[in-house]
Amino acid sequence: MTSARVLLKDELDIVIPTIRNLDFLEMWRPFFQPYHLIIVQDGDPSKTIKVPDGFDYELYNRNDINRILGPKASCISFKDSACRCFGYMVSKKKYIYTIDDDCFVATDPSGAKINALAQHIQNLLCPSTPYFFNTLYEPYREGADFVRGYPFSLREGVPTAVSHGLWLNIPDYDAPTQLVKPLERNTRYVDAIMTIPKGTLFPMCGMNLAFDRDLIGPAMYFGLMGDGQPIGRYDDMWAGWCCKVICDHLGLGIKTGLPYIYHSKASNPFVNLRKEYKGIFWQEDIIPFFQNVVLSKEATTVQKCYVELAKLVKDKLSKVDPYFDKLAEAMVTWIEAWDDLNPPAKSNANGKA
Repeated sequence: MTSARVLLKDELDIVIPTIRNLDFLEMWRPFFQPYHLIIVQDGDPSKTIKVPDGFDYELYNRNDINRILGPKASCISFKDSACRCFGYMVSKKKYIYTIDDDCFVATDPSGAKINALAQHIQNLLCPSTPYFFNTLYEPYREGADFVRGYPFSLREGVPTAVSHGLWLNIPDYDAPTQLVKPLERNTRYVDAIMTIPKGTLFPMCGMNLAFDRDLIGPAMYFGLMGDGQPIGRYDDMWAGWCCKVICDHLGLGIKTGLPYIYHSKASNPFVNLRKEYKGIFWQEDIIPFFQNVVLSKEATTVQKCYVELAKLVKDKLSKVDPYFDKLAEAMVTWIEAWDDLNPPAKSNANGKA
């Protein structure tokens, strides 16, 4: 695991959205200091965010986003942690790890501190198995393997695009569940990693998440949330649904389970309910939409898949609410902005990139 961390030192950026000083980085210093940080400051751009000494970082506020993207900055959410996806766009690294500033280092049952980043790297560097479920979960871990009856033709797996980590202490609950279980804490450490099967959606949480930017980066758009929008707290889930149908289409895998972080702070359930309440109704239409999405054979890249998906969102979900017209347009703007900052490699006369 240590060698993997060293191996990717120059191939991975850590993206952190924040509105406050990043004192939490002190506890992550042993694990994060070798890496480059991209900090996306939300809210008032005139406020100074303090970062502990010794970290290599770049910081972007709303003024920077407007300057870099111009009119296309409209696709980046304001006053919402969804702004983190701007960091994905400006990164030039192959891998991204994103974490919230209220997520602390967790300990495993033996009391050892968990290097969440190293485990994510291990997940991303191992294949996924979306086409056939292995009842011993992750077959590539030490001490595990494919069980009897697992087809040999599928044991090579597929590239892993996303590693979705979990949380001890404060669970990632929606507002209604928070309200009826205000004191509930997650103390269960489940030592498992599994591939989410093809055709199965999941609620992706962005507070402890890693992905291969080269494989799936353009689909990691966290939507239009926060200031001026009718919905919040669905940013990471929207990205997860989009990523999952695109990964299924392109033959890529998504893993969930280890690593754990310690989620320190519960957000206000009444504020959350105000942000979520439309989404709670809308998702009864959104989920069947994604379950039935079929992308064309011409959709051979993430960008092509995403633009095609945006058209389907406009065609199928605009009847739910006019917000989805605006979101579909923002999805296309996001891809345009992504390609502006990350132009595809051009071939020379010999056909080589």
